[in-house]
Amino acid sequence: MKWIALLGRPDLPTDGVADYCAFLAKALDARGIQMSLTRVRWMEDGWISGLRQIKRDSAGWRGQWVILQYTALSWSRRGFPLGAVVVLAILRRQGVRCAIVFHEPNRQGGSNLLQGVRGACQDWVIQKLYRGAAKNIFTVPLETVSWLPRGEDKAAFISIGANIPERTHRRAAPILAAKEKTVIVFGVTGSPEEAAREVNDISGVMLEACKKLGGLRLVVVGRGAVEARALLAKAFDGGNVELVVRGVLPAEEIARDFESADALLFVRGAITPRRGSAMAGVASGIPIVGYQDGSISGPLKEAGVEWSPWHDREHLARGLIRVLSDPQRWMELHERNLEVQKNHLSWSRIAERFQTVLAE
Repeated sequence: MKWIALLGRPDLPTDGVADYCAFLAKALDARGIQMSLTRVRWMEDGWISGLRQIKRDSAGWRGQWVILQYTALSWSRRGFPLGAVVVLAILRRQGVRCAIVFHEPNRQGGSNLLQGVRGACQDWVIQKLYRGAAKNIFTVPLETVSWLPRGEDKAAFISIGANIPERTHRRAAPILAAKEKTVIVFGVTGSPEEAAREVNDISGVMLEACKKLGGLRLVVVGRGAVEARALLAKAFDGGNVELVVRGVLPAEEIARDFESADALLFVRGAITPRRGSAMAGVASGIPIVGYQDGSISGPLKEAGVEWSPWHDREHLARGLIRVLSDPQRWMELHERNLEVQKNHLSWSRIAERFQTVLAE
């Protein structure tokens, strides 16, 4: 059996959607399904050439599943992803079985006039893709997608997994007397305003935790880490925090950093099932300390997260202190994440869900 994962333009310097497809393809291969990754090269060659190429390629895909990966910016430079609708129409005319993975199930952007027009366009595209596809796969629980029609069998929720190798062996809790415990942060948002907010949260929480725990080690990996180095260094100047900025790394190296960490501190917004950088903490089995905004849904209900109300930095600091100073609590969260990874978020489980959904 052969499937095709269809992507738009690559995201740089790292492409989370491409990584998602690569991990999924490997897991599907173990189940006897070959999934190849193909791009519509509209960014490199222009839309006319890109559409002609996908029309030629899809002539040999009749009857196969093509799984289009949707984010707004993968199908448009400025967030008007009309090209995705045209691609879907071409595939349907070629007799292809189409599924959509909605990595963004709602409009993106703000509230000014241009962003409102962009958001309305995205809403229309999302609805058009949903109606035109044979199957629709959401990376968040269906009950959290407000526009989704109820009672239809076209939609399914399949969790994303971590884009790093899982490390699910049981560990011992950090030793209370250890001189230095390690906290890891995976990614800093690129925009100056968001980066400054996140650095303020990270530094505020870490410095407050140092008052109770003594010296701590902070490892920052992933996108935006190197760009935020100066802000981080300034925030910790004179503090009792050893700062290690590692930046973008191969997945195996990031997995090793997670394996040696005692907790994941997550401040890039509220934790949701779409946050692959948060799911990396689950895949590694380490406790997560992060923000909650609204109800907790999906596998996160069972995950090992020390939750704090949105924007409550003091509560977040108390959560980190508790995780790093209470071996019993640390072990409880650790074991929860091992179970969630095994039962819901492992790539073998995700591949099984894909096979089930597309067989219905």
